[in-house]
Amino acid sequence: MSLPVTDTSTSTADTRHVGTLIIGSGFAGLGAAIKLAQAGVSDYVVLERGNDVGGTWRDNSYPGAACDVPSHLYSYSFALNPEWTRSFSTQPEIYKYIQSVANRHKVLSKHVFGCDVLSARWDDETSKWHVSTNKGEFIAKIVVSAVGALCEPSLPDIKGIDGFEGEIFHSSRWNHDADLTGKRVAVIGTGASAIQIVPAIGKKVAHLDVYQRTAPWILPRADREYTKIEHLAFKYVPGFQKLCRTGIYWMRETQVVGLAKAPIFMKPLQFAAERHLKAQIKDKDLRKKVTPDFQIGCKRMLISNNYFPTLAQDNVDLVTEGIEEVTANGIVSKNGTTREIDAIVVATGFHVTDSPTFAGIFGKDGRSLAEVFDDGGMQGYKGAAVANFPNMFFLVGPNTGLGHSSMVFMIESQINYLVDAIATIDKYDIGTIEVRKDKQDKYNADLQAAMSSSVWSNGGCASWYMDKHGNNTTLWPGFTFQFRQATKHFDLAAYRSVATSDLRSSSIASARSDLDNTKVVAQ
Repeated sequence: MSLPVTDTSTSTADTRHVGTLIIGSGFAGLGAAIKLAQAGVSDYVVLERGNDVGGTWRDNSYPGAACDVPSHLYSYSFALNPEWTRSFSTQPEIYKYIQSVANRHKVLSKHVFGCDVLSARWDDETSKWHVSTNKGEFIAKIVVSAVGALCEPSLPDIKGIDGFEGEIFHSSRWNHDADLTGKRVAVIGTGASAIQIVPAIGKKVAHLDVYQRTAPWILPRADREYTKIEHLAFKYVPGFQKLCRTGIYWMRETQVVGLAKAPIFMKPLQFAAERHLKAQIKDKDLRKKVTPDFQIGCKRMLISNNYFPTLAQDNVDLVTEGIEEVTANGIVSKNGTTREIDAIVVATGFHVTDSPTFAGIFGKDGRSLAEVFDDGGMQGYKGAAVANFPNMFFLVGPNTGLGHSSMVFMIESQINYLVDAIATIDKYDIGTIEVRKDKQDKYNADLQAAMSSSVWSNGGCASWYMDKHGNNTTLWPGFTFQFRQATKHFDLAAYRSVATSDLRSSSIASARSDLDNTKVVAQ
């Protein structure tokens, strides 16, 4: 059941009219709602398909789920949390934090939960977005897409997988009713989720097969509980927590030099990862299997202290031959070996550059976002706007991802841009606004030029950072403070805009033309 929407929007039958419609209420959508409210904007609604705020941190409740960015940095700058229990927070703690922020800022009344957006279409005649949902129609002047990059599970295309008769589920849709204790379990994937799941279930299952396509680089996880004195300091010493956050931020920012500028500076991190691997894996054959054949940073860097020891357990096998097919009760490897299992955990990541959500958003020429991205790649302007999609803004849009620091920092930067954009639209009574294609093209050309010297382009790997055109359309190729500066103010000059009064004049002229044509036909 959705919460009541108490705003200034108007409704006609099953259609609601609203100034700004936000889709999604994870860190991005919730943050946008809070900042719009603080800026005095009341005419907005948040549509959330889940039954609560939280997004990724609501959905990913698998055993061992935790963040790989330090707690103090992985939080809103305007809502620091002195209650963090440890240096790297677990999923339940982050989810609880997001809920507390939503409650504290009193924005839940602006949410419609259990609301699945089916499509969003731009209507040139009304210069509005027509949004269809399972809870009725919405007509909005501005739409903000805050659906996130890690929300649509990517399922493997494996022969026979639909005929498997045991328990099977994706890591982000964990079935908590399925008891894996004493079962034979297969985990497909060795990414960020898998290296947390494997240790969490490794000791309670009878046998665990871990299917690895590419070995990841894994660094030590410098995680610990905070002491009582630290807790008191976070809570009562003015500026202490902010100082800790600042220190973490700048320490993380140093990695940009090696990731985006000169990959040779990734050598110390790779050396640390190699030492970590050798210290935890004594078996030479297993060590060879888990040693990556690409430069660290090319794919997402992972952190764990217990993944390698779990792989070394007697009841765990690392399978690297690849999967030929899935049978009713087992998995057949490409070398012909069949391993019987009772359950499969699919930890194969998400649709990022090809999200299914893109197929339901239609711009002014009738093409979907999926079609636009399919033609030229996932491109945008400052990760916030896409040509051909007027009055639409994106949070966590193209090239806003990070390989080293907190996405919340990037999200807040984009929210600054969004709030200033809406203020600009209100100030100048703008009816429609759309980023200029030449500005977008120049912006993306500069991004890809900057990317050419990065480890993502030269590290010898294939990753989900890249789209089918061979461009890295996921990550930001620079320092995050540069992105913060670039999005500090809305740059109206980069957009084509039409005043509301001109839209009205155009609408009246169109109506008169239609009337004249009708008279001609009647004669």
